[in-house]
Amino acid sequence: MFPPSPSASPSPSGPADSSGSSGASGPSGPSGLSGPAGSAASAGTGAVICSAKGCRAPAVWVLAWNNPKLHTPERRKTWLACDEHREYLGKFLGARGFLKDTVPLEEWEREHGSDG
Repeated sequence: MFPPSPSASPSPSGPADSSGSSGASGPSGPSGLSGPAGSAASAGTGAVICSAKGCRAPAVWVLAWNNPKLHTPERRKTWLACDEHREYLGKFLGARGFLKDTVPLEEWEREHGSDG
């Protein structure tokens, strides 16, 4: 018998991409991230929610990122964040050299449309 494993952080799920498709190809997210930026993240309510696992707060920030080992330089994938999780998610992406930009959701939608 093995002793119980020490408590670990929750298992993450993948991030979203700016095309609105599932983020299965992205990096593992901090404390688990859920849903794509946009359609599925809205849970059918029309409200866009934070990508942090378990957070149901409205998203007000877009963290645009790209993994240079996987994506062309112009490609941008997105995570959404509420005010509470913006810094945390940004630090996670930044530590890996993935974070390219953080902009208010309203500004992102004006520049890229609501579908990313």
